[in-house]
Amino acid sequence: MALDGILLHKVVPEIAKSFPLRIQKIWDISNTEILFQTHGEDGKKQLLISCHSVYNRILFSKRNYPTPSEPRSFVMVLRKYLEGSIMETIEQFGLDRWCVIQIRRRNNLGDIEYLKLYVELMGQYANMILVNNEGKIIDALKRIAPSETNNRIIHPGAMFEPIKAQMKEDPFVVQEINPDKSLVAQFAGFSPFLAKEVEYRLANGESFHDIMQEIEKSNQLFIANHNNEAVFHCIELKSCGLNKSYPFFEGFDILYYHKEEKERIKQVTGDIYHLTNRQLKHYRQKLPRLMNELDQAIDCDKYNKYGELLYTYNITDTKGQSEIILKDYESDSDIKIPLDAKLDGKQNAKKYYQKYKKLKKGQTYIQEQIDICNNEINYFEGILQQLEQADYYTAIEIKDELTQLGYIKAKTNNKKKAKKQKLSIVQIQTDENTLISIGKNNLQNDELTWHIAKRNEYWFHAKDYHGAHVILHKDTPSEDDIRLCAMLAAYYSKGRMSSSVPVNYCQVKNLKKIPGAKPGMVQLTNYKTIYIDPDEEIIQSLIPS
Repeated sequence: MALDGILLHKVVPEIAKSFPLRIQKIWDISNTEILFQTHGEDGKKQLLISCHSVYNRILFSKRNYPTPSEPRSFVMVLRKYLEGSIMETIEQFGLDRWCVIQIRRRNNLGDIEYLKLYVELMGQYANMILVNNEGKIIDALKRIAPSETNNRIIHPGAMFEPIKAQMKEDPFVVQEINPDKSLVAQFAGFSPFLAKEVEYRLANGESFHDIMQEIEKSNQLFIANHNNEAVFHCIELKSCGLNKSYPFFEGFDILYYHKEEKERIKQVTGDIYHLTNRQLKHYRQKLPRLMNELDQAIDCDKYNKYGELLYTYNITDTKGQSEIILKDYESDSDIKIPLDAKLDGKQNAKKYYQKYKKLKKGQTYIQEQIDICNNEINYFEGILQQLEQADYYTAIEIKDELTQLGYIKAKTNNKKKAKKQKLSIVQIQTDENTLISIGKNNLQNDELTWHIAKRNEYWFHAKDYHGAHVILHKDTPSEDDIRLCAMLAAYYSKGRMSSSVPVNYCQVKNLKKIPGAKPGMVQLTNYKTIYIDPDEEIIQSLIPS
C-alpha cells in the first residue's frame, strides 16, 4: 500500500516546515531509495525519498540506513549538482501524487541558479527527476528512452513534461457528492482504500464534509491490520477495527523500514540466497546416494565369501557360465554365485576379492563423505535461517563469511587490502550491571564467543536449533538474567515461533572450539538447559531500532 494524493497533501506541509535545508550528503541506500542528509534551523535531518513501486514515499526519518561505498550514477549526478545547495521550497501539485523541490545552488562560475527535483510517487511509475532552469532533464532515477514510450520521455537532455493534471474535483472544497459516481472517479487524491473507508463512514451516518474536515485537521498516521495486511491513512480507520496512531514520519518508518530493509538485503545478497539454496539442493540429493553406496559397501563380506568358495573348490573352467551354485562350508547351505562369462573360475575369484577390498576400503571414505554432506547441509540451513532474521549489515557479514570460505569468488579489482570491518554485534544494557551481546551470524558468534566474552561470563544457545550465541557479561547471573538471555537465544533461532524452546547455557570456559569446523561451531561441557517461550513484544522493546 502506497501514499495517495490526500496523504501526500498532509505530508508535504510537514516537510515544508523545516525548509530551507542545506544538503550536506546524498546516499543511495537501495536501487529505489535516496537519502539526503541535510541541515536547517531545526538541526540535522534525514530526508528519505523512496521510488519503490509499493513503498514509495517522502519523509524525514530518524532510522539508521546503510550507505554503500559505490554509489550509482544518478547519485553521482545528484552529488555533483546538489551537495552544498539549498532546498528552498517543496510544493505538491494539486492533490496529485507528485511534488517538486526548488533548489538554489551556485554553478562553477559562482553564479546562483535554480534547479528542480521532481518527486513522482505513482506506484510502478514512481521516479525522481532533476531538471535545470531551462526545463531540461539533467538525469533521472529511472530513465525512459524514446524507444521505450510514445508518451513521456525521461532522459538526460530531453525537455521535462510535468504529469498532466486529472480533471477531478477538490474534495476539500466540494459541498455535495454524486452518489452515481465512485469517490475515486469524482475526487482528486482519493485512493480506492480511502474511498472504501469514507463510504463506510457515510453509510454509518457521517457527512462527507465532516470527514474531509477531520482529514484536514489530522496530524497523525493511523495504522490497522486488515486481512493480514497493514493499512493506513490520516484518519481513524473505523472499517478496519483496532487502530494505532503515530506522528506521520514515525508511522511511515514503522510501516516501511523493515520491509524495505528486506529489499535492500536482497539487492546486495541475492546471490547468497541463490548459492545457499543451490548448495542445499546439491547436498540433499547427494546424501541418499551416499547412504545407498554405504549400504552396498557394508554388504561387501559376501564378495569375499564368493572369492573364498571359488578358490576352495578350485573352480577353474567357468567360461560361458553366468552363475554357479556352491555349498557354504560354514553353514552347509547352497550359495548362488554370479559369474562373468568371459572369465574363468580363478579370474572371477580374483575379481570378487578386488571388489571386496575396494568396498571395504570405501566404507571409511563414504562415511567421511556422508559426514561432510551432513555438515554442509547443517551449515547452509544455518545460513538460510540467519538470512531470514538478518538486518542489512548482518547480511553483508554473511556474504563476507561465504567469500572467506571460498563459496563466493572474491573481487580482485581492489588492489588495496580491505580493512577489517567492525562486526555489527547487537548489545543490550538492561541495567547498570547487566550487558548482553547477541551474535546474529557465524562471524559474530565466533568473535563474541572466542574474542569478546570472558571465561566466567555466560553463554546461551538454543538447543538443536540454528541460532545466535548470546553472551551475558556477568559472573553471577540472577534468574531474571538467565531467563532473558534464554529468551533472546530462543528468539534469534529457528525455534522462535515455537513454545518451550530448550536453551543450553554454561560459562564460556566450558566451551571448546571444534578443530577444522566452520565458524560458529562449538562443543560444550558442564551445561544446563532451560525451557523458554520467546516473547516478541519483550524482545522488540529491548532491541534498538
